[in-house]
This record gives sequence, C-alpha cells and structure tokens, in this order.
Amino acid sequence: MKIDLTNTTSGKINAALMAARRASGSTAAGMVLTLVIVTDEGSAYDALKAANDASREHPSRTLAVIKRAGRSPRARAETRLDAEVLVGSDAGSGETVVLRMHGELAAHAQSVVLPLLLPDAPVVVWWPDNAPLHPAQDPLGALAQRRITDAVTAESPVGQLAQRAQSYTPGDTDLAWTRITGWRSMLAAALDQRPSTITSAVVEGESYNPSVELLGLWLHNRLHVPVERVVTNGPGITAVHLRTTNGDITLDRPDGLMGTLSMPGSPDRQVALKRRETSELIAEELRRLDPDDIYAAAVRTPVDRLKEPDNAEQAAANAVAAEVATEVVGEASTQAPAQEGEQVANPARVTAEAAPGTAKKTAGKRTAKKAGA
Repeated sequence: MKIDLTNTTSGKINAALMAARRASGSTAAGMVLTLVIVTDEGSAYDALKAANDASREHPSRTLAVIKRAGRSPRARAETRLDAEVLVGSDAGSGETVVLRMHGELAAHAQSVVLPLLLPDAPVVVWWPDNAPLHPAQDPLGALAQRRITDAVTAESPVGQLAQRAQSYTPGDTDLAWTRITGWRSMLAAALDQRPSTITSAVVEGESYNPSVELLGLWLHNRLHVPVERVVTNGPGITAVHLRTTNGDITLDRPDGLMGTLSMPGSPDRQVALKRRETSELIAEELRRLDPDDIYAAAVRTPVDRLKEPDNAEQAAANAVAAEVATEVVGEASTQAPAQEGEQVANPARVTAEAAPGTAKKTAGKRTAKKAGA
C-alpha cells in the first residue's frame, strides 16, 4: 500500500501509518528498530531497496530523509513537507516513509523525524554518502544509538578514515569495516587451527578501497607486526599473506567470489568470500547495537603505520622487462630450439602498480598485473 501526502505534517504521517496498518489487518507494529536514511534523490532508490531487503531480517520503520533546500531564494523560502507512506509488500517486512523536506525545513530535519520514531526502540542513522564530519554531533545522528557511514563514497576514501578516527564516538561504524568481516573471520580461524609466530603481514587490494587499509590496520593492531600495503587491480581486497616462522599463511581471492586458504603443511582449501551487497552489510550492522570497540581500535590506528614496498617501482619495472624478455625468448624458441645449457628466466611476480614513466615506458602499453588479480 502506498499513500502520498503533500504539504503534510508529522502528525498526519503517523495517522496515515496507523490507517494503513488497520487496512492491512494488523494494528500491532511488530518492529524492532527505526532506521533513518539521510540521502538525496540520486541515491534514495538504492538505499531504500537495501533497507527493504535488510528489513526481512530486522523488521523496522525506515525513514528516508531527502533534503531539498532549493536552488533559488524563492525555493529556499518555501517550507514544505511531502511524504510517501509505504506499508506491506512495498516496504519489505516493516514500514517505509519517504520524507522530502523543502526550503528551511531541510535544516531542521530532526524536528520532523523525532515524532515518527518508534517508541522504546533503538534508532540507527545511515548516511549512504555525504556523511557529516562528526556523525554523533549531527542533529539526526544525536538521536541514534548507532551511526553508519561509508568511506568508499568519499572523494578521498583513505582521508575519510582519518576523519572517522578523529570524530569517533561509541556507536559509530563504517561499511568499509563491515566489508572485511569475512576476511577477519577466515584469518582468525586459520590462526586458531595452526598457531604460529607471525613476523609480518602483507595486504593486497585496490588503491582507492578503504577496506584494504582497515584490514591492514586491524592486523597491525591485533598482531603487533609490521604490515605492508600492496596495490593491485582488485576487485576489492585480493590477498592477505601472514609471514610466519613455519611459512606463509595466505588467503587469496583474485576474482571477488571464491578465496583460497593456504597454510604450511595443509592442502589448499576453497572458502566463500563473495563481495556482499549493501543490504547484507546493513543487515549485519543491525544485528548489534552496542559500540564496536575493535573497529574503534582499528580506525584510530594511523594509516601511515602501513608500509609501502620499498622497491615497488623497481620491482614492477623489472617484472615488465622480464615479461618482454620471456615473449622474445618464446618467439625465438618457435624458430630455433634452445641450445644446451641455456635457461629461460621466469618473470618475477608483480605485487605493486608500476609508477608512471618507469615500467610503462619499458613495455609500451603493457600493464604490470599481479598474478590472479
């Protein structure tokens, strides 16, 4: 059921919700929390779809706050509240209210949202993008027990992590952290199965993905070992190597679907590490409403604790040169057999992007890529 309300008030919206509930044959709410989504028209559809999917696990009242302050002085002077009330199959397993606030009302969204919150139920605020610098100090964020941001949508994702560390308040979290839950679980389980002395670690992934940094910071914080951050072509995180006294423990996921866990003295195992949808990430965050101390410790660890490979540029250049040499040798071998005693060198494994003007000049348009990325 969908009810459109134009130039309305919070009281009328509450009345419409009650009427829709009666029409559906149920006067009980049966919802466990209120999810407030602060977004714009461009991101509203995807955010609401993710929230509706998550509501099947966590029945909730979803309030989508869309601020439309207006571009002209006349539009900004007009104060109006429009709403769409969705109940039933259109709203997943809960209720959805889309609030469009025009003019000066957009600066006082909390006054509209507050009467619509479920009584005696937790409140979660989610910014799919354009999150405030201090979520806990935001008028809407101050109403919530949990505040969810997403650093990957920022212009500078890694810089956003520094901002999140500076403004952290118990109850804050970020979807960049939620995305590495599977990686953290697999690595912790591997160390439980084969306790070893970790000497160092390497995390490989895309350059603009803050989850790679958070995973490296978590390893550094928990293991107290140096962690190297290597740039690959993705998708997302591609591999983690834990250097131990008995050999490397490696979790490799080159395709974003299945990972391979390798441990010394054990056969390789396939593990599920599929990149999850936003609805799954939100559902995970709604399972716990207490402060995440592990996230707090990781995000507060300075990003400069992660080391870049000292010879990344030279290694990439050498690898491309080796690839060119291998191709030349391969072409020559088709014309004449190799002489006795001659050896063909295998190209080195590339674990970092070639810097502009080095490896790219050596191989023309060829690009150095990590094996399996």
